[in-house]
Amino acid sequence: MAVHIALLRAVNVGGTGKLSMVDLRSLCEKAGFIDVQTYIQSGNVLFRSDPPAADAAVVLDEALAKVMGKAPGVMVRSPTQLESIAQNNPFADAKPNYLMVYFLLEKAPADALDRLMAPDGEEAHVAGREIYVHYPNGSGRSKLKLPALKQATSRNLNTVRKLAVLAAEMEKAGN
Repeated sequence: MAVHIALLRAVNVGGTGKLSMVDLRSLCEKAGFIDVQTYIQSGNVLFRSDPPAADAAVVLDEALAKVMGKAPGVMVRSPTQLESIAQNNPFADAKPNYLMVYFLLEKAPADALDRLMAPDGEEAHVAGREIYVHYPNGSGRSKLKLPALKQATSRNLNTVRKLAVLAAEMEKAGN
């Protein structure tokens, strides 16, 4: 069984999409996933499943829609993919908590950065299904405008690294 890392969009952010991690674990187990574990309150869940990542994402998104009233959007990555995302950070000098990785369902379009408005010196880099954004003053105060991020979910680099470690440990424990 493959290990998957699911990153839920719009869960426990700004008072919307409330979902306890206990309920998320239970929902995942009822959906047939095993060895389910969550990490922090922002909708990160690791699990094992037979279905490939894309199928697991659909199953989880549909199960969440039944509970939350609408599908939030679920981005699923493998442990190898997440490790690569963490290691290939294009902003090596950025503080990890000032660097957000935006996860997309599909590969970012070629023009993803064309309408970037970065009034505080933010920098963005597209890498397949991810967009890295460095917020030199922090993301909370940023006035960044980038339409390509609208359907994405983000995690700071610290969280991405921790999820990669947890996923690697889960893989190792299963072998």
